[in-house]
Parts: sequence; C-alpha cells; structure tokens
Amino acid sequence: MFLRLFAAPVQVSAHCDLPCGVYDPAQAKLEAESVKACMVKAAASSDADFKARALTIKEERSELVKHHLWVLWTDYFKPPHFEKYPQLNTLFNEATKLAGAGGTKASWDVGVADQLLAKIDEIAVIFWETKKAA
Repeated sequence: MFLRLFAAPVQVSAHCDLPCGVYDPAQAKLEAESVKACMVKAAASSDADFKARALTIKEERSELVKHHLWVLWTDYFKPPHFEKYPQLNTLFNEATKLAGAGGTKASWDVGVADQLLAKIDEIAVIFWETKKAA
C-alpha cells in the first residue's frame, strides 16, 4: 500500500469524456428537420392556433439544435481535430447562429432551415472522418 501511495502517477488520455458512441450529429440534424417541418406545415395552414403551436415547437427545436451542436463542438471535437479541420470553429459558429435568434428561431424562411441543415451536413462529414481515424 505504501508503494502505491508514492508510485508515479499513470497518465491516461481519452478522446472524449464518455464512450464515443454517445456523440452523433444526427441528433442536431433530426431537430433541424423538425424545425423545417414546422415551417412548412405552418405556411400551409390558416389556423392561427396551429401556427402558434408550430412557432413554439420551432423555437424549442431550434434551441435543441444549438444544444446538440454545442455538445459536439465542446465535448467531442478536440484540439487535433481543429488543427486538421481549421474550418470547424467557423462551421459550428455559423450553424449555431443559423439555429439561433438570427436564424430559424426568428424566421419562417425554409431557406434558412436548409442552410442550417447544410451546415450540419458539413459538420457530419468531418465528424465521420474523425471517427474513421479513431
């Protein structure tokens, strides 16, 4: 026991704080698809109550998109990824802004939702490249 107390510490490293299987950009994409669906359905409806519910759901789902992107950005991707893919910070910044108050939360424009989905797809390509390399 005495030897263990003064033994040199063992250095360990992990790619992420949990097994990597918990991270997936598909979560953000699914929520972004819901945002777009709310926009499309609300535009096709003349029911004010339905549009109000669609607005609430669209804003909630937009917030979830941001949450899932932030988890990937801050928990999954590590410095070596940002070195290999220098566009990552810009992609995440643009994607979270597209899901925020200046993007899908404030807009009914399906084109904005499509831009968000395209950014998530770009992030997903890089994500899956990093998973192959791991």
